[in-house]
Amino acid sequence: MKITFLTVGKTEDTWLKEGIDKYVKRLKHYTKLTVLEIDELKNTKSLTIDQQKSREAELILKKISPLDHVILLDENGMELTSLQFAAYIDKKSLASISSLLFIVGGPYGFDASVYERANDKLSLSNMTFSHQMVRLFFVEQLYRAHTILKGEPYHHE
Repeated sequence: MKITFLTVGKTEDTWLKEGIDKYVKRLKHYTKLTVLEIDELKNTKSLTIDQQKSREAELILKKISPLDHVILLDENGMELTSLQFAAYIDKKSLASISSLLFIVGGPYGFDASVYERANDKLSLSNMTFSHQMVRLFFVEQLYRAHTILKGEPYHHE
């Protein structure tokens, strides 16, 4: 199964980039992971929040193929433990889903058109994190899920 992690905006802090790179490198032993970054919008001061979300949606939707099973990282999404997330990944694999696409939106979330295209929504926590930190948390959880599925000792229960 191919997994794509799509984000709006680039990871700015070096320490976060290093952490993300660490887990992306580790994930290569388990799955084909592609990380895609969409550039943040420029000159947004003249745009309303809805206009910004709409323009981001256009860029996001261009990156989605018809075969992608789309999961939005969204504060209102399903909340899973690490074991449940591993089971979720496994279930999608067993269902012959060939491509999972996880998306982190812009600072104001997603436009309605992106919600309409999504298959699932996933929340990483009830707490609010910066979009920068969510990237690191997500790739670590994806790595953790794969080690759980392989029965490796990374996760302690």
